Amino acid sequence: MRRNIVETVMGGVVLIVAGLFLFFAYNYTGSNLRVGDRYELWGRFDRVDGLQMGSDVKIGGITVGTVLEQTLDLDGYLARVRWNVDSDVRLTSDTVAEIASDGLLGGKYLSLVPGGEDSYIEPGGEVEFTQPPVDLLQLLGQMLFDRATAE
Repeated sequence: MRRNIVETVMGGVVLIVAGLFLFFAYNYTGSNLRVGDRYELWGRFDRVDGLQMGSDVKIGGITVGTVLEQTLDLDGYLARVRWNVDSDVRLTSDTVAEIASDGLLGGKYLSLVPGGEDSYIEPGGEVEFTQPPVDLLQLLGQMLFDRATAE
C-alpha cells in the first residue's frame, strides 16, 4: 500500500514539473507557440534556398516574426514567401527582405531592412524589394574560374 502512495506522489510531481516546463517554454522562449498580436506580409524571391517554414524573421538581429508559408508563384515562377511580424513593428514601403544565413553552416532566416520612406506597408501587403540568399558554392566557383583565367 505504501509503495502505491509513493508512486502516485511521484507521478504527480512529474506532471507538475512537465506543466511548469510547458508554461515557461510557452511564455519565455522564442518559441513559435506564442504568436501574440501579429500581421502578415509576403514577398517574391528568385530563390529561397534553405529557408524553412517556421524560420525566424529578424530586424537588426532581433526576432520579430516567423515564416509561415512558401509557394511557387506561377506568374513568373518565383518563390512566394508569407510571414508574420509583431504588430508594433511598422515597416516602411521601401523595406528590403533578404534571406540571410546564421553563420557559415547555420540555417537561413528572413532579414528585414527598413528604409527611410514616410509611407508604410499595410498588413497583408507585399514587400517589393527582395534579395535571394547568397550561393557560396557559386561564388567560390566564380572566384576559382576568375583566378584560373587570369593566369
